[in-house]
Amino acid sequence: MTPSTPTRDRILDAAMRLFGEQGYRGTSVAQIERAAGLTPGAGGLYHHFRTKEALLRAGIERNLNRLDALRDIRRVLGGLGDLRAELTLSARYVLAELDGEEELLRIMLTEARSRPEIVEDAVRQLVNTTFTEFTAWLRESAGVPEERAAAVASVGLGALFSSRVMSGLLKVSPVGVDDETFVATWVEMMHRMLTPEES
Repeated sequence: MTPSTPTRDRILDAAMRLFGEQGYRGTSVAQIERAAGLTPGAGGLYHHFRTKEALLRAGIERNLNRLDALRDIRRVLGGLGDLRAELTLSARYVLAELDGEEELLRIMLTEARSRPEIVEDAVRQLVNTTFTEFTAWLRESAGVPEERAAAVASVGLGALFSSRVMSGLLKVSPVGVDDETFVATWVEMMHRMLTPEES
């Protein structure tokens, strides 16, 4: 029997939400079925996924696929010819993408210890590829050497990821620092690191 896409998607949505809120171990199959509109305990989930772990893997993969554009930042920015404008767009874009995948980030953080075989690959796909692409974009747009671009990308993306981990997952944010202030400060910091002779 081929699973119907709407039911499969409902199961994935429910599972990722519950895994994000309660953790993988704290979430039962019956809870996922109930949240997806299936009869709890009837085994409807198993018509679409062999195991709860297979469901977690599928949910992580689906959410990572949504972030494909984040890992292709050179194509997304498209060379406006204005470094500050490109930095501003990239910061806003990365923050918006991370906001949209808060559940995925929460799962990756909470399950890193208990399910490293699943989470490590997801982290590698999201973080390493994003850093590689961002480094290449900085090298091309600002004309900085590879080593310098990698260091600036590490600091810059680290700050963006950290801001969302703090506000979205830990529920703390620096007093008086809204997103506009954060982005403006980030752009200024990045611009100075990329063009020190002009600053």
